[in-house]
Amino acid sequence: MIGNTLRCGALIILAMSCCAAAPEPVRIDVTMIDYRFLPDHVTFEHGVHYRLHLENRGKETHEFTAPVFFAAAKLDNPETLNRERSEVVVQPGESKDVFLTPGAPGSYDLRCGDHDWDGMVGGITVR
Repeated sequence: MIGNTLRCGALIILAMSCCAAAPEPVRIDVTMIDYRFLPDHVTFEHGVHYRLHLENRGKETHEFTAPVFFAAAKLDNPETLNRERSEVVVQPGESKDVFLTPGAPGSYDLRCGDHDWDGMVGGITVR
């Protein structure tokens, strides 16, 4: 009887742990304004799941271009990126979310592919 009770309890605990909802991703907001990122530097923790929310409040199309960062990350929705998986293109008034887990710790370049010449650059750090 005690053995059955223990087995039943173990099965209930196992079922609850399997069905527990995954924690919500940590949200990081980056706003694109002609011609800058706000903030212009973003820091991620290695192994943490994120929702990178990109919003274009400018009058022109902007890109969140970070090819090395995206190549190292585990992306839940890679279709949000361009075909080369190097950037997210965001039209004026539009926002996009990238769900990702950052790759190797380090520093990564960030720029707007169309406006880096005008100072729309930044950086990404993974700790």
